[in-house]
Amino acid sequence: MNSNNMLQEPTSVRGAGDIGGTNARFALWREARLESVEVLACADYPRPEDAVREYLHRVGQPLSAVENVCLACAGPVGDGDFRFTNNHWVIDRAAFRAELGLSHLLLVNDFSTMAWAASRLAGEELVQVREGTALEGRAKLIIGPGTGLGVGSLMPLPGGGWEVLPCEGGHVDLPVTGERDFAIWQLLREKYGHVSAERVLSGSGLENLYRLSCQVDGIEPLALSAAQIGERALAGDEYCDAVLEHFFLWLARVAGNAVMTVGALGGVYITGGIVPRFLERFQRSGFAEAFCTRGKTSGPYLSQVPVWVMTAKHPGLFGAGVALEQALLAEA
Repeated sequence: MNSNNMLQEPTSVRGAGDIGGTNARFALWREARLESVEVLACADYPRPEDAVREYLHRVGQPLSAVENVCLACAGPVGDGDFRFTNNHWVIDRAAFRAELGLSHLLLVNDFSTMAWAASRLAGEELVQVREGTALEGRAKLIIGPGTGLGVGSLMPLPGGGWEVLPCEGGHVDLPVTGERDFAIWQLLREKYGHVSAERVLSGSGLENLYRLSCQVDGIEPLALSAAQIGERALAGDEYCDAVLEHFFLWLARVAGNAVMTVGALGGVYITGGIVPRFLERFQRSGFAEAFCTRGKTSGPYLSQVPVWVMTAKHPGLFGAGVALEQALLAEA
């Protein structure tokens, strides 16, 4: 590919997409900002190419207007074609580019775009939940309990850029620090065998934590979803509130362990569908203290690491735009 053809003027339009199992979000990326965000149902379109055409039609852009596109895809992204796990779409890279007339198509893992977003989000799109000092030139950690538990890191590059390092940090062993942790961990092991962090720190994990807490306490559990557990906690249900607090404390332990593993003294960014939804309650939780209440070495190491919650409306789309911007700059 001729890199000269990929260079764009600062005002040029690029395309960003964030595609999950149910919905595809698309936007235009112009001057480092998102424009014209639209959400389309994946089930309504036979192919992703059809959804892109419909999106451009809705926002009044001809197919020729967008030559460079980044799509955040739910699942592991390799060098070949991408088959979505939870919908019928397949992206054949060569065919997709040819049909839509693209000069450049970048596919990235959907959680990686959260890391790209963290490299650029403005102050009003972040809420600091733990004070500290982010060290220049050190890695940043991104962690997000949602459908699963996403974990990734941002590594600084010479010249001011960033490299995203995706990983499978949601599947590390769940840390156990007390008798109640151990009682719940034993029940999780009986059910699943290996007890990963994601068995608690996710939507289904919060449901696990509620049901097994009830079992430990000899209480008959209600058939509650993760959203309902959180809503009942906010409405004054003391038991659901205690479960949500336990969730936040476990998140503190897992996040702190990850910081020590990658040396992420540049700070922690929390995203995903759970913590931002219950942000006010999270701010009142014991997360900040539990994050660094550890041994004589690990506690001081973590004591000055700041933590933010990402509150941007479309962080996946924003991160896709940033990822494309940096990729085009690197290849210029």
